[in-house]
Amino acid sequence: MNIDTFRDYCLSKKGVTEGLPFGPDTLVFKVMGKIFALASLDEVPLRANLKCDPGRAVELREEHEDSILPGYHMNKKHWNTVVLDGRLDPKLVFELIDHSYDLVVESLTQKLQKELNDL
Repeated sequence: MNIDTFRDYCLSKKGVTEGLPFGPDTLVFKVMGKIFALASLDEVPLRANLKCDPGRAVELREEHEDSILPGYHMNKKHWNTVVLDGRLDPKLVFELIDHSYDLVVESLTQKLQKELNDL
């Protein structure tokens, strides 16, 4: 998966913004101001950090040990680094983006969830 596909999918989700708050090499995606995905633009192959349920994170790392790693520079209990070098099925990558987005949306205050629903 390339950065354009990853970016377009993230931006297709409701309430998502993108930015470069950590410098020009890390593209950050937020829903209602909270990060759910980061992509390292200077990495070859492309790598992305995605939030993940802790139990599922461990299972994914064991099942895809070369492609799904503990989150680089993140809380390794809650974040995975996904290597986007073509070895993972794009459907799985989209599912992991959805999962990360959903986890962050669930953690939003009721007020922010309502604002998101009203968009």
